[in-house]
Amino acid sequence: MTNITGIHHIAIQANDYKATIRFYEGLGLRQFHSWTLPEFNIEYAALLNIPGSNGYIEIFDRNAHIPAQGRRALPGESPVTGALRHFALTVKDATVAYNEAIALGAKSCVPPSVLHLGKPPLTIHNSLVYGPDGEVIEFIEPHGNVTVMGDR
Repeated sequence: MTNITGIHHIAIQANDYKATIRFYEGLGLRQFHSWTLPEFNIEYAALLNIPGSNGYIEIFDRNAHIPAQGRRALPGESPVTGALRHFALTVKDATVAYNEAIALGAKSCVPPSVLHLGKPPLTIHNSLVYGPDGEVIEFIEPHGNVTVMGDR
């Protein structure tokens, strides 16, 4: 038996804190709480709630000293990757979410598509974008009573 009951938050260290907040608020997330924490050089931090859930995206300013995997990309450098490949947000319509994100400045990663995974096939409707800080965001439609994350 597990003590885990869900995912609480995904953390992003923003290149431009205010622009990142605007991007996620543009997607419909709402600021739940914000703070500073000088002992970790955190000047700006916020939790943005994913509507209808107990899940959050946590945003830190560029100079915050927070635990992270890998190393941060240097200015002008392509994103540096570690083990975390992407995070997925459940949406009503993956095409609408993709178009909204692109309109807010995201860059296309995988346009809206339909995947048939496994045998018997599980049909997945999804899309992926690069967020303002290089994070890969998957938008995925629920499949019946289960939300499925497609692997890349």
